[in-house]
Amino acid sequence: MSTDKKKVHYVNNKQFLEAIIERKRLIKEAEDSAGPPPQVSNYLGECILKIANHLSYRPNFINYTYRDEMISDGIENSLQYIDNFDPEKSKNPFAYFTQIIYFAFIRRITKEKKQQKIKDRILKRSNISDMIAVQEHDDDAAYQNQYIEFLDKYSFADDDDDKKKK
Repeated sequence: MSTDKKKVHYVNNKQFLEAIIERKRLIKEAEDSAGPPPQVSNYLGECILKIANHLSYRPNFINYTYRDEMISDGIENSLQYIDNFDPEKSKNPFAYFTQIIYFAFIRRITKEKKQQKIKDRILKRSNISDMIAVQEHDDDAAYQNQYIEFLDKYSFADDDDDKKKK
């Protein structure tokens, strides 16, 4: 086996750094001429998109149904903080943006779980047995009890009222 082969990455860190340095230069020129800041180049946008997409395939993020929202949040946060990257302090923009996107994913997961808890609480507190439609041949009580047990067992909600009572 040859160890001379270099591993090909989906984002070239050196080119990515050069593009960010070029952006910093264009921003400085725009500030000097009192013009609007330049748009993010296609290459920078492409790199951020690739980082977000590839990070979403990690095992701890892949099975979420709202993975697209996670990617969108990561891209949004990256674009929000793109001008905070300082090439004099670090030569690794890939790591910088990976961290931004990673924490954007974590924030989205936290938001979604919070929303799921709210939905579960509403469902538990509503009179669910009145809402369950059963057919004539079904045993009403057995079906309703099974469904309520299912909700209790697989619910994300840690009902604060139940904790306070204990």
